[in-house]
Amino acid sequence: MKILTVCVVAALAVSGVASAYAEDSSKAVVWRDFTDTVAPAQQLAYEASLKTYNQCLADHHVKFSEPTVTHETGNDYMYSTDVGPITWADMDTLDAEAKACDATWRAQSNPHLKSETSVFMVTQADMSHMPAGWQKQTPPPILHVIDYMLKPGHDAKVAFTGAVKKITAAATKAKWPYYWSTMQIQGGGEGAPDYLLVIRSKNWAEVGMDPNPALWKMVAGVYGQASANAIRKSLNDAIAKAPDHFDKYNAGLSYTAGK
Repeated sequence: MKILTVCVVAALAVSGVASAYAEDSSKAVVWRDFTDTVAPAQQLAYEASLKTYNQCLADHHVKFSEPTVTHETGNDYMYSTDVGPITWADMDTLDAEAKACDATWRAQSNPHLKSETSVFMVTQADMSHMPAGWQKQTPPPILHVIDYMLKPGHDAKVAFTGAVKKITAAATKAKWPYYWSTMQIQGGGEGAPDYLLVIRSKNWAEVGMDPNPALWKMVAGVYGQASANAIRKSLNDAIAKAPDHFDKYNAGLSYTAGK
């Protein structure tokens, strides 16, 4: 589903990557992402170790689902596992519940890793346009992940967030039937993106479909063409880079709480 095609701006869409237990759904805005890189020769061993770890989570009745995707483009020797959306307080509960399986992970999976990165992803409600009940939707088969790296300085952040908020308001007013979630990255370290966006698709055919009306036509219909052009320029000027890749949900490598 192609949405934004201006310069490096790729697309906006709903995340809906996982369902998880949260004590206060109104505050369930945090995701924890782990991305592992393995050598080609270690893929089978790593996948077997992940299944062993997931079985440990099940044996200890961990209440938080941990869906895993394989990277289909970009570096396709990578795997990402997410937990969320949950609350910050749930993170403490998750740590306590999963602690019993830490030794299993270190013994079974660490030997097969080239590297691992972890970040917190915080959903920005006023920059997101999501359908009702999205938290309970099943993980989508295909994800198009876009990492937005902004230009240095406060002005770029203000311009980016302001533009996305205006686009969100326009989509809500127009009842535009294409959805997105915007997440701010926290704790990613040097080189991490500032914001992350994910397109979800049910198949590759849907990936290639253009929305009707197109995003900027929808925005122009709400604000007028001159304002739409200004929002588009502001957004584009704020972004330094926007690398992207496609992921595919892998049920066999995922842990689903309660199963």
